[in-house]
Amino acid sequence: MKLAIHNSFDKSARKPYGLLNLFLAVMLLFLVACGSSDSTNSDTSSSQQTIQNKGSDTLVNVALAWAEAYHEVEPDVSIAVTGGGSGTGIAALINNTVDIANASRAMSEDEIEQARAKGIEPVEHVVAIDALAIIVNLENPIEKLTIQQLANMYTGKITNWNEVGGSDAPIVLLSRETNSGTHVYFLEEVVRQGDEENTDIFAPQTLLMPSSVGITSEVRRNPNAIGYDGLGYVDAEHEKIIAIAADSDSDFIMPTVETASEGAYPLARDLYMYTAGEASGALADYLNWILSSDGQDIVASLGFVPLTEN
Repeated sequence: MKLAIHNSFDKSARKPYGLLNLFLAVMLLFLVACGSSDSTNSDTSSSQQTIQNKGSDTLVNVALAWAEAYHEVEPDVSIAVTGGGSGTGIAALINNTVDIANASRAMSEDEIEQARAKGIEPVEHVVAIDALAIIVNLENPIEKLTIQQLANMYTGKITNWNEVGGSDAPIVLLSRETNSGTHVYFLEEVVRQGDEENTDIFAPQTLLMPSSVGITSEVRRNPNAIGYDGLGYVDAEHEKIIAIAADSDSDFIMPTVETASEGAYPLARDLYMYTAGEASGALADYLNWILSSDGQDIVASLGFVPLTEN
């Protein structure tokens, strides 16, 4: 009886130990495999480089196209592009959380001083030219405006379309929101007419739109609306583009690649990328590619104005 009990205990004891050994062997193989996988991933990721790029909504479509095309040229370099407005990109550069800040306006002296206070020396790179188009609904009979008329409209001095030769209807003013570089440019060059001493502001009834697409969408919907957008965002089949004159003695000019490139259109502006100090390595290579014919061809293909050789 004792022998029978002893043999029974031996068999049951061997079973859990066998399962335990099998379990430990499987776990060992799993850990080895994971270690091998981690090592492989580590080796792959070590050769990858990501450039963080944030800012101007005017530039965001061009920047996305650049990033996609450059990844084909340099597969080991990825460019992460987000919008949010020029102010957002510049703030990120000041806080050292991006490699490139996109901007549709130049950095202000105050922003430059903020960056320097944090040990960052912003370096400006002009990467394209934009013609800021003034747009209205296709039903609007207006064909041309002076910058003075635009200023009077956007400050609330002119409130009805019949005051500028249009229909008897209230003017609905559209603008980008205040964080937009395009908003700042329009404020300085149109509302204040390039006069640094001028303190005029947008009329309180101005509708602030969160994006360039928001302005074009509202213009298409509202026959009394007027807005402004980068030339690359405008579709002449769906919005009417207005000819603009610098003053009453100047010619009325339509925004085109040619008129912006020649400096004939009065609301042409540079588009910028800012880096923290002089770019080097992969970042410098990317910026040089943007300025090359390949990069500038993308600018032209999206309706913006490529940089000339000059």
